[in-house]
Amino acid sequence: MEDPLPEQMRAAGTALLTALDPAARDQAVHPFDDEPARRWLEYRPRPRPGVCLAELDVGGRKAAHRLLATALSPSAYAQAMAIIALEEVLDRAEGWRRGRHSGDYWVAVFGDPARDDRWSWRLEGHHLSVTMTVVDDQVSPAPIFFGANPAAVRYAGRPVSRPLGVEEDLARALLDALDPAGRSAAIIADEAPADIISATRAHVDAPLRPLGVPADRLGPTGRALLDQVVALYLGRLPPELAIREARRLDGGELHFAWAGPTRPGQRHYYRVQGDDLLIEYDNTTEGGEQPEGGPPLQVGGEPGAERHPATVAAERPPSTTAMARARRWGGASAAADAVAA
Repeated sequence: MEDPLPEQMRAAGTALLTALDPAARDQAVHPFDDEPARRWLEYRPRPRPGVCLAELDVGGRKAAHRLLATALSPSAYAQAMAIIALEEVLDRAEGWRRGRHSGDYWVAVFGDPARDDRWSWRLEGHHLSVTMTVVDDQVSPAPIFFGANPAAVRYAGRPVSRPLGVEEDLARALLDALDPAGRSAAIIADEAPADIISATRAHVDAPLRPLGVPADRLGPTGRALLDQVVALYLGRLPPELAIREARRLDGGELHFAWAGPTRPGQRHYYRVQGDDLLIEYDNTTEGGEQPEGGPPLQVGGEPGAERHPATVAAERPPSTTAMARARRWGGASAAADAVAA
């Protein structure tokens, strides 16, 4: 059965360019071979290639949102919209002094979706970066990055907003399911790193070490939870892409590693690695969570790409970050990458 996603993405990309006026189109469109712009990854509020959504009319903005929706599952699209809306919450928390706004997201198209066999697009801004590349009617999802600031907003101790809560909760359940020997192998450091180890590098040439505990040393419950963690990140993709990536990874060796205290409410980090997969999650919020602060992220690659993982991160007030990222290296297609910052 023919995959409908490339054509859906091509139609949405063409509709976006049609919705833009000539000036906006000139800003949005870049040659596919413009490597610096196409491989650009910047999760902080900075100038970036493309056209700003705030400068578009309603039709242009909706066309950009529809293009984004072709790349994400319904739940991941909801996360992305929550990340964008959090810019207004963060701006209030910072006393409005930085002028953050939910329109400060940019869309760029590389090549011509209506005519070219190779083309790509990216929608990016603070704590969000989604890149998709189409080569010979094969979609490669990389990079994808989610970040969230605030990581959690609560009322009377109950969460009002917690975009990356499932990413944390599943990993904690996995850690709790380990026996003493497995936990000892999994915990690689007493303190969480200040950021995701792979940072914003476009290349990850080798597995990060220490590897942690191998999946074959987990019991049935632990292995099932590890599979759920991987499925969660791959599940940010549309079903057809998620299934393809799951099949590609099936049977490969996986490792799980944790850094930092194991009690909730403390700074913590984890990663999952396989032959062609890297997931990183880092919550560096002081106290492990901020009542009114913190962001989510996600990343990926492209057909024929060599060690071109997805990346995204976020700039936040000091000690107000929660980052989660899944990243792959090598291979003909890219896996999902998610981050909370």
